Amino acid sequence: MAVRENGRQSAILGTGACLPSRVLTNQDLEKMVDTSDEWIVTRTGIKERRIASPEQATSDLAYEAALEACANASLSPEELDLIIVGTVVPDMPFPSTACLVQARLGAKKAAAFDIEAACSGFIYALSIAHQFIANGVYDKVLVIGAETLSRVTDFTDRTTCVLLGDAAGACVLGPSTHGNGILSLHLGADGTGADMLKQPAGGSRLPASHETVEKRQHFVSMNGALVFKFAVKTIDSAVRQVLRESGLTTDDVSLLIPHQANLRIMESAAHRLGIPMDRVYVNIDKYGNTSAASIPVALHEAWEAGRVKQGDTVVLVAFGGGLTWGSAVIRW
Repeated sequence: MAVRENGRQSAILGTGACLPSRVLTNQDLEKMVDTSDEWIVTRTGIKERRIASPEQATSDLAYEAALEACANASLSPEELDLIIVGTVVPDMPFPSTACLVQARLGAKKAAAFDIEAACSGFIYALSIAHQFIANGVYDKVLVIGAETLSRVTDFTDRTTCVLLGDAAGACVLGPSTHGNGILSLHLGADGTGADMLKQPAGGSRLPASHETVEKRQHFVSMNGALVFKFAVKTIDSAVRQVLRESGLTTDDVSLLIPHQANLRIMESAAHRLGIPMDRVYVNIDKYGNTSAASIPVALHEAWEAGRVKQGDTVVLVAFGGGLTWGSAVIRW
């Protein structure tokens, strides 16, 4: 979906992030499951991840990231028109985490809702925010990706517990005034792959019961080999499509910010795209896979580190449960 010429262009005005203070290292995991630092680093690139404290919920991380994003956008929360939170681990099934964040921010005039597209959640939310701005409905939209995946991680399953971490990232979008902003967006889904990555119980299909708890069905379940193949192929196609819609090629990409799921996935996808790794932002070694929080945290870090400069072409790309995927081209 290329941005319409007769619509307003939306731009990122400010970013923010929140990482819990507790660090869970590979050495810590060696004491919990049958694994090793070498095994984890070799297969995933992850060295440590952040874990929320018992009193921290997803909305708490989202709130802190939102405050920083608003401050960096020189915006008061009272000016926000809409808040969208992408998450698979809301504080509760309802009300939405976005409503909890709205109340805490004091963003009294903002509408608020959650969207659930797993690790693609931030790109999906970004796309929705862009539409509201492009159509002139809203002027200031806060987009948050926030997860406390440790709450749904089975720390007896070495295939998944080494991967996941907790975090929140946020950005404020508004109308572009200098020709910068979102150039194109692409979203996709393939529900036939739903079983590859899921949390089986806790919904209407398998409500919580003694049986579902005993079978550990409230934790993340993943077919790692199939997800790996899907991810590499999907990153390649999603990036190429969104660049094509922008009239650009991979040579024009200043920085690629992929979902931080696995270093080997990112390296394989970058190789297929012909983008050298020095133009790919990587922080998976510090945080692991933080689902919908992954890309906004990376984007915030890249901006703070000077890896993103005015005029740069930044490409975001994600894939996740659903199966879902999404990509975006942004002129910074």
